[in-house]
Amino acid sequence: MRNSLNIVIVFSLFACMACKHTQPPSQPANDFPVADSIMATIPLDTVVMKPFLDAVTLNGKVTANENKVIRIFPMVSGKVVQVKVSLGDYVHRGQELATIMSGEIASYQADLVQASSDVNIAKKNLDATKDLYEGGLASAKDYATAQAQYESALANLKRVQELLQINNGSHQSLSVIRSPIDGFIINKQINPDMMIRPDNSNELFTISDLKDVWVIANVYESNIPDVHENDSVQITTLAYPGKIFKGRISQMMHVLDPVNKVMQVRIVLPNPDYLLKPEMFASVTVVHPEKKLMMCIPDKDLIFDHSRYYVLIYHGLHHIEIRPVDVAKEVNGQAFIASGLKPGERILGDQQLLIYQALNQ
Repeated sequence: MRNSLNIVIVFSLFACMACKHTQPPSQPANDFPVADSIMATIPLDTVVMKPFLDAVTLNGKVTANENKVIRIFPMVSGKVVQVKVSLGDYVHRGQELATIMSGEIASYQADLVQASSDVNIAKKNLDATKDLYEGGLASAKDYATAQAQYESALANLKRVQELLQINNGSHQSLSVIRSPIDGFIINKQINPDMMIRPDNSNELFTISDLKDVWVIANVYESNIPDVHENDSVQITTLAYPGKIFKGRISQMMHVLDPVNKVMQVRIVLPNPDYLLKPEMFASVTVVHPEKKLMMCIPDKDLIFDHSRYYVLIYHGLHHIEIRPVDVAKEVNGQAFIASGLKPGERILGDQQLLIYQALNQ
């Protein structure tokens, strides 16, 4: 009887052990696929209500302010001896840019010497005639003629001096080209040893101060009714993708380009730090605020997958909801949401794609 009881106990122990080994292992309490250290560093954005922005996006480029551009053309012919500046250099008013050895300047120098000599001779003749006139040995007519000759010689000397000044002439038959304003050299078409002709239609230098610039934007026919003078615009560039330059449309051209079929508009922007440079590409958004309010979030919080937009709703450190949303419009870093969210809800503001992929694994 005792042996039978022992056998039952042994079989019972084996049965319990077998049952214990066939049970599935228990799951950890926290099975969220993203580490707490990462989740704790992710900022949150809040769904807010904002006036809906209806906007038109235009392509454009930065140009120099044509009202503050100086183009320097050749005044004399000759050979370029020296060029002292390069494209993009900042120059000051009166600074020497280049020198040209010119036969015309040599001729003006000779005329100056002759004119100075004529003045000296005319002055001596006037003094002598005056003495004779006062002594009764010369007539009033002789004295008047001497005065006229002296004044004519002075006028001719002044003319030659002004010619040399206009052409920035100096000794050694050199014409010096100087900057008339402070600014940047934005175009340069002169090099040493070039032969210059005064009938050349190309400017040697173009200078602009660039303290303010123009943005010229192209408006297609279908968008013309949505663009008006004095409309607010927000401008972004490839060089500064995170920076928005704000301004207003100052002028509409009211004519279409016959080739591209676009109308151009002009925006004047202050440029105190010289961030904007001629020929930069610019994306111009013409903004029209409307009275109706719509849910709004930063557009960086959107995830696009399988032809739909999603956001990650934050309910808690280990409770993140993937929710599809309908986007009405994206304007200047903002996404206006037509449906799918509620005001005040919090959404993940960073690492969205990483967490989205982890949750879908």
